[in-house]
Amino acid sequence: MRFELTDEQKMIRDMTRRFADDRLKPIAAEIDRNHRFPKEIVAELAELGLLGVAIPEEWGGAGMDHVAYAIAIEEISRGCASTGVILSVNNSLYCDPVHHFGTDAIRERYLKPFASGKKLGCFGLTESGAGTDAGGTRSTAIRNGDHWLLNGTKNFITNGREADATICFFRTSKTDKHAGISAFLVPSDAKGFSVGKVEDKLGICGSSTTELVFEDVRVPIDHLLGEEGQGFKVAMHTLDGGRIGIASQALGIAQAAFEAARDYSLERKQFGKPIGDFQAIQWMLADMATRIEAARLLVYRAAAAKDAAKKGGGRYSKTSAMAKLFASETAMWVTTKAIQVFGGYGYTKDYPVERHFRDAKITEIYEGTSEVQRMVIAAAVLKESPLYEGK
Repeated sequence: MRFELTDEQKMIRDMTRRFADDRLKPIAAEIDRNHRFPKEIVAELAELGLLGVAIPEEWGGAGMDHVAYAIAIEEISRGCASTGVILSVNNSLYCDPVHHFGTDAIRERYLKPFASGKKLGCFGLTESGAGTDAGGTRSTAIRNGDHWLLNGTKNFITNGREADATICFFRTSKTDKHAGISAFLVPSDAKGFSVGKVEDKLGICGSSTTELVFEDVRVPIDHLLGEEGQGFKVAMHTLDGGRIGIASQALGIAQAAFEAARDYSLERKQFGKPIGDFQAIQWMLADMATRIEAARLLVYRAAAAKDAAKKGGGRYSKTSAMAKLFASETAMWVTTKAIQVFGGYGYTKDYPVERHFRDAKITEIYEGTSEVQRMVIAAAVLKESPLYEGK
């Protein structure tokens, strides 16, 4: 088994690492402090082909594999976690399902300009009463001649304020829980569509997180993504891939915090020598580095499994859940230890580790909490037992 990156994967790693160092790190604190959406940065990343990394070139993307995509999100998040999740949502939660489930006509209108970075997309599944339980969706879609009439509210939508279109999920049948949900493409300029509350968050402050409000929004029949009643399937397929993006974001946050702690340990002196000479600090750094490397292997393995699935290699739900669970909890653990290495300075905004700490927490929550990932993993490993009887 080989773990070497291809020349293309090395190229995107080096390119995104330089971009993170040169463009993102110098302004990341300002983006966070001012809760500013980095519009100019997103435009530059679009020029680099990073808004549709794994989307085929014929549909506006860069035509790379998902390992390259994971590397790109990791490196960009190392520079600015807010920018990382903006990219992740457009790639994983918007472009990927439009490419997988959309007709050619839908792809032409709702994929090409988004994968190329001319427009930005978002994904609306969560409601106030339907978070982990996506089957609890109450927003409704009613057939009205050659249109659908959409009503409801979605919560915690990343890119919601800036997006040009959204994939949203509505109940098209009251009798079926999961089979009664359908997925729709909704342009943000549709009459009756509006952005509601913009959340004031703990971290990833440069990305907007909003409500989306639908009041008798009319969309044409062909704006159904997939078939009627397949919305839950669309959502679960999308989240399997989206978790790889969030795992990559978490990995980048952890790497950034580790590098800051490592470098600080060589600069900060106590008792006449760098604190990196003390075993207590060395052991923290050793554990941080080891957990990050383990997380990286899980994330890249999950990305490779997604590439294999596209070629008929089966599902990768367990693998992506493992990557997301371990990488997000690693990010939280590493950023906590990084603050410890900095001591009192780590608790101030003069150094980046407090921002990394705040940014890390959400990776344990969105696109499925750590508890949900454990449910997915446990269900999969139980089915692997010869004693499993389908209970």
